[in-house]
Amino acid sequence: MEQIYKILDEIRPEFDFKESNDYIEDGLLDSFDIVTVVSEIEAAFGILIDGLDIIPENFQNITTICEVVKKNGGEI
Repeated sequence: MEQIYKILDEIRPEFDFKESNDYIEDGLLDSFDIVTVVSEIEAAFGILIDGLDIIPENFQNITTICEVVKKNGGEI
């Protein structure tokens, strides 16, 4: 989980991701950021995230992101 927070902080250092429950609604991540997050997570965890999983609902908060990582073979 901390590794994902680190990735998020590197992409958008101006935001505190631990304080938000909905990164999309709160404006912390947009569609371009999600693409970057996916790329960084794939590299960090050595996985490939299924294209069908790359939807805003799966990147709303740390819990949903962790679920996507686990679903695609990553270990948190």
